[in-house]
Amino acid sequence: MTLASTNYAAVIRPLQLLVMVVVLLFFLRVLRVASVQARPVGERERGRRRGPLALEFIEPRERAGERVDVEGALVLGRGTDCDIAISDSYLSTRHARFASTDGDLSIEDLNSTNGTFVNDRPVRGRVDLSRGDRVRAGGVLLEVVR
Repeated sequence: MTLASTNYAAVIRPLQLLVMVVVLLFFLRVLRVASVQARPVGERERGRRRGPLALEFIEPRERAGERVDVEGALVLGRGTDCDIAISDSYLSTRHARFASTDGDLSIEDLNSTNGTFVNDRPVRGRVDLSRGDRVRAGGVLLEVVR
């Protein structure tokens, strides 16, 4: 009998220790998740790595997929002096201005004839842009991407 009880203890003791370690790790993970969830939303966002917002052409088709990184300010229009110059009769010479501040992106209409739209809403003054927003100016359609 002593031999059987010795084998039992030799098998069960390590299994008991293994179960206790797994339970301890589980509780540590639960505490970590709870502490992250207890933080205000703004603090949770700050901890994530995020790149600056940029623009990606959807239309005109010949520029579809082209990415435009906005550093400082860019002007969109059909004028040759514009940063993003596109020959489109529905664009004003200086149509809209994009501005990047600390990775955030905004747009303002420069008193264009046909207007500038973000998600089909007309731009009045300066409008902050978010990832996934769609900007339409004349025949140009851009999407805000990261």
